Amino acid sequence: MKKFLRILLLVIILGGFVWTIYFLYKKSQKLPDVFAIESPFISNIERKTVATGKVVPRIEIEIKPQVSGIVQKIYVEEGKMIREGDLIARVKIIPNMISLNEAEYRLETARNNFEDAGKNFSRQKKMFDQGVIPEAEFQKYELEYLNSKEELQAANNNLQLIKEGVTSKSDETTNTLIRSTISGMVLDIPVEEGNSVIETNTFSEGTTIAYVANMQEMIFEGKVDETEVGKIKPGMILSITIGAIDNVRFDAVLEFIAPKGVEENGAIQFEIKAALKLDENYFVRSGYSANADIILEKRDSVIVIPESLIKFENDSTFIEIEVSKQVFEKRFIITGLSDGINIEVLEGVSLEDKIKSRKITE
Repeated sequence: MKKFLRILLLVIILGGFVWTIYFLYKKSQKLPDVFAIESPFISNIERKTVATGKVVPRIEIEIKPQVSGIVQKIYVEEGKMIREGDLIARVKIIPNMISLNEAEYRLETARNNFEDAGKNFSRQKKMFDQGVIPEAEFQKYELEYLNSKEELQAANNNLQLIKEGVTSKSDETTNTLIRSTISGMVLDIPVEEGNSVIETNTFSEGTTIAYVANMQEMIFEGKVDETEVGKIKPGMILSITIGAIDNVRFDAVLEFIAPKGVEENGAIQFEIKAALKLDENYFVRSGYSANADIILEKRDSVIVIPESLIKFENDSTFIEIEVSKQVFEKRFIITGLSDGINIEVLEGVSLEDKIKSRKITE
């Protein structure tokens, strides 16, 4: 009995050893490679470039004051539609004390001269009426009187301008009233009531009271790399996507390509501008970031294959065609336009061909 058990145990151990050797042998055997099959198909191919930029109004201006002072009143708010000539703000002038003193002195002098000339004119007129002096001599006193009257008026207007920025004759056209120079929407008012502002002059740009733009005419401003700029031209249609408006594309017509490039991050970029065709269902705000797809080349209804199926040998391009079950042969082809995913095949394949693709793991 013990002998039988020893023999049985030996047989089991030997069998386990043999099975292990067989299992390891089978595992070490390389399985035949199995490849997926793909076929050519008909499709449209487009090669395009993308320009990044933003959407801005075609006409956007800064409203600046023509006098320095304090913003006394603001009559509009951001987002309001205004017309050309509408009142935006009023500026209160803070007069310069030296200029004010000189204007007051000029007015007092002009008043004294006018009173003196008036007295002389009255005396000479009586003498002229009595025939004591000739008309030619009387005209000199009359002219002196009229000139002193004009000087008094001018001195008074000058004092009013320094104090208030307006004269009695030009109240409606006072430069203390800031008006819009175009019709459009108020985009921004960077000042508040009580802020000091500086006038626009030769030496200073002045303080901006408001930004006004025509929001009915929007353009796309972007940049294109130098490698692509030679392939675009004015009149091309751009497809604009705006980050703030999902799943909507706007058409735009390319109007301008900068004649001079600007270096950015080691590459030369050229500015482009395109007129945006607005959709009345969407309000496009100034400054939205946007991307423009520019179609450089296009092929309609051509035979294409995935570009990943193509292999290269020296200067030639080829694919592997299935001639029997998982048996492939090399075939050279001529390719055309590529969009980075699919590529046009000009010669070498038909729609019935089966092309070797990725390896399938069993």
